[in-house]
Amino acid sequence: MKPTLLRVALLASLFINVGVVVAVGMNAFRAPSGGHDAAPLHEHLGLDADQTRRWHEIERPFVQQFGAASADVERHRVALIGAIFAEEVDRGTLEAEREAIARVQAEQQRLLIEQLLAEREILAPAQRVRLAQLLLDQPGGPSGMEKLHSR
Repeated sequence: MKPTLLRVALLASLFINVGVVVAVGMNAFRAPSGGHDAAPLHEHLGLDADQTRRWHEIERPFVQQFGAASADVERHRVALIGAIFAEEVDRGTLEAEREAIARVQAEQQRLLIEQLLAEREILAPAQRVRLAQLLLDQPGGPSGMEKLHSR
């Protein structure tokens, strides 16, 4: 495989993984976009006062941790792109950045699954069904890299 093609494939894979993790993570905690008046997820699910209190208690640390991980992914993504297009390509640096991104994405996936499991414990069965459907309704669509190459 040519180095240029390998780089594009690596970037495509990276953007797809980042896109999926970020889309699921961020959209899972918002109500469907129905304009500026869309209710927060806890309201959309019809949580009572106790459920809302418990929801907020578990949501705050998750959002902070997921946001920090997203910032780490972005930092490594920028470093990876810089290394790919550097005057001299250092494959060790490329691999180190790719591995770092994969580690952080795996951690984001773990965080997201643990958050959803914690939320599941707060929800009544009908609310679980609504949340599951909201997650399934989130758009998958093409990644940013796919969009760039399809023009």
